[in-house]
Amino acid sequence: MTENEIAKIIVNTCYDVHVELGSGLLESVYEEILTYELSSKGLKVERQKAIPLIWGDKKMEIGFRADLIVENRVIIELKSVECIAPVHPKQVLTYLRITGLKLGLLINFNEKLIKDGITRIVNKL
Repeated sequence: MTENEIAKIIVNTCYDVHVELGSGLLESVYEEILTYELSSKGLKVERQKAIPLIWGDKKMEIGFRADLIVENRVIIELKSVECIAPVHPKQVLTYLRITGLKLGLLINFNEKLIKDGITRIVNKL
């Protein structure tokens, strides 16, 4: 399955969750539900996965924690904030560069329409 095929499933699932629950819940609630829903669709989902940072020849265990990684191909960074800050897309791009993955989705569930809360971020895709 390609990154784009995975992303389509993720986006459709986010839409369904948003229609059912609406906006304004904690990020952890959306994270739990997305993990369940995507897993029930047969996708491998890793939640709060620690990603080390390689600095020179040293592996630093203080890299970052990915909210969700789907099929070892797509990073999902979840937010439930009034407005996405300029640093948030940069954060996802940095995560992609560190991991070598090509596609990230920044998803803000605190939007009236979920389509307005989804930002696709690519790294050499």
